[in-house]
Amino acid sequence: MPDWETLASTALAGGGLTRTDALSVLACDDDELLPLLQAAFRVRRAHFGLKVKLNMLVNAKSGICPEDCGYCSQSIVSTADVPKYQFLSRDVLLDGAREAWARRAGTYCIVASGRRPSRRELAEVTAAVREIKQELPLKICACLGLLSDDDARELKDAGVDRYNHNLNTSRDHHGRITTTHTYDDRVATVEAVKRAGISPCSGFIAGMRERDEQLVDVAFALRELDADSIPVNFLHAIPGTPLEGTHELDPRRC
Repeated sequence: MPDWETLASTALAGGGLTRTDALSVLACDDDELLPLLQAAFRVRRAHFGLKVKLNMLVNAKSGICPEDCGYCSQSIVSTADVPKYQFLSRDVLLDGAREAWARRAGTYCIVASGRRPSRRELAEVTAAVREIKQELPLKICACLGLLSDDDARELKDAGVDRYNHNLNTSRDHHGRITTTHTYDDRVATVEAVKRAGISPCSGFIAGMRERDEQLVDVAFALRELDADSIPVNFLHAIPGTPLEGTHELDPRRC
């Protein structure tokens, strides 16, 4: 096993971990877990101190999604019992922002199911964001699916500070979790967000039958993308989603 403190010192000095280092972290023995966490905490504390940032999320549109993402309870292949409703009104989004501020959240996240926002949905979001920014000193994060360059510029002009669009998994595993869009589609959206001047937020989901090597692949891909925020999610498979069972997506669906 490597010396975890040495890896932490390397990271703090601006050096990157190698693939071998990264794989060794995932293969860490249980007896090494506390020393590993202590080394990771050194890096976290150096960059963020002991602060915790609070975000509040509003699910602006639920279900009704044509994508076949096997991990998602809102996808077209899911039989999970989830709420289904069209895009919330501007007034509801604004009320949510006021609640976020009252709860001392620093960022308000507007999230919607679907492949990409329609023109009407994008107009509703940008109008709501402008009103929120006029009234409250909140940072705004949006997560609306795939974006074009024009879409990203409209969000930036409205005042969106950050955009979340996860890679979710490695390139060579992506086709096993969804077939209705590609890994490159996701990368293109993150790049469009960056070109528009919005802070990119992009991460992954662990626990979707990927190998350790594939977790390392997506971590290194996110480093290459230079994402400002990298959410690390762990799949909680909901009954009714393909990844909750034993079968995989049928590639013939596309």
